[in-house]
Amino acid sequence: MEIDQASDEPTRERVVRSILENGPSTAAALAQRLALTPAAVRRHLDHLVVDGAVETREPRTASARGRGRPAKAFALTEAGRDHFDQQYDDLALQAIRFLAETGGDAAVKAFAERRVAFIEKDFAGVMAANPGFSPAQALAAIFTGEGYSATARDLPMGEQLCQQHCPVSHVAHEFPQLCEAETEAISRVLDTHVQRLATIAHGDGVCTTCIPSTSTTSVSTRGVTP
Repeated sequence: MEIDQASDEPTRERVVRSILENGPSTAAALAQRLALTPAAVRRHLDHLVVDGAVETREPRTASARGRGRPAKAFALTEAGRDHFDQQYDDLALQAIRFLAETGGDAAVKAFAERRVAFIEKDFAGVMAANPGFSPAQALAAIFTGEGYSATARDLPMGEQLCQQHCPVSHVAHEFPQLCEAETEAISRVLDTHVQRLATIAHGDGVCTTCIPSTSTTSVSTRGVTP
């Protein structure tokens, strides 16, 4: 039977959006989240892999699955991320290159610091407006509002801020000062050292920042929408 490709597009959009918002996912996890059959999800994933929007990644551990091969995770490729509106395109990259040529590294760093000023500007207000938020949840809300699709999750010794989408990843790939400025701003608002473990700009599936415990508040893995 011939498949109507046009009618499949809305579902494929949901699959891609789910991976964007939740990070690399197995077909089973996607099927559960989207209320689809595993066979239907795999068909859409096969199409997205052929299109170059999604790629398979080997699972990090196989210990939890017992016998048999662990399920592969599906992650967005750079082309897949391009499907979503990028706030910084080639023009922005050219502008920062010009800034680097004319003003040097100090000028790029100053620009990066100004760009992430929203973190320090909004943090206190978000915490005050949401008494139940942990610091990582407040940051997730702030970053989500800026287009990062961020979530907060528990760690044994604190929390982890995860950014499944980075609107400046193309520029940050060439100018890591943008990522560095984010990390430094997070450290300042929390008044503690934080560690950036991975970044989309350098090919990871998600940006992750480890935040040590600063309170007794415990949160579950969840997304936060402002």
